[in-house]
Amino acid sequence: MDLSDDAEYTDLDMSEVRAGEAPWRRRRFVRCRFEEADLRGLVTEACTFDECDFTGVDLGDSVHQGGAFRTCRIVRATLGGATFRGCSLLGTSLIDSRLRPITFTDCDLTLAALGRSDLRDTDLSGLRLREANLVEADLRGTDLQGADLTGARLLRARLEGADLRGARIDANGLVQARLAGASVDVEQAIAFASAHGLRVA
Repeated sequence: MDLSDDAEYTDLDMSEVRAGEAPWRRRRFVRCRFEEADLRGLVTEACTFDECDFTGVDLGDSVHQGGAFRTCRIVRATLGGATFRGCSLLGTSLIDSRLRPITFTDCDLTLAALGRSDLRDTDLSGLRLREANLVEADLRGTDLQGADLTGARLLRARLEGADLRGARIDANGLVQARLAGASVDVEQAIAFASAHGLRVA
């Protein structure tokens, strides 16, 4: 399939599409199916993907700048070595996927589904993770400084050794997550104590 920049594609089967050497620029994909596509090394600039299916796709070593993956399904995919800069992954599901190593810079993962994901030692600082599903996610050693975890579901999430200084996290998250050895600031320490029923005098 011959794709062009500054074009829109809707309800198409993209499983045979390959990354190629040229970047994709300002392309919009709506409800397209990229199942099992080989997109390793793909470079996108200001591209948007709405309700697209990336089941089994290889996005390893890809780079995405200023784009959006909104309400997409990224299932059993490979994203090792991928980089997202200034991107929105609003409502996107990243399930049973190989994510490490992965780079997120100034990204919005509000409502993203990352349950049981392995994100150990990943830099997630400053990210918007509001209401994200992080149930049973492995976040040991992650850098979450300044991240917004308001409303995030953190039941049995592993945050041992993570850096949470300056992060916004609800009382429920402080109770539900595993936080042994995590770095917190004074305000968070007081909130943690209060969430566990302690009275701070």
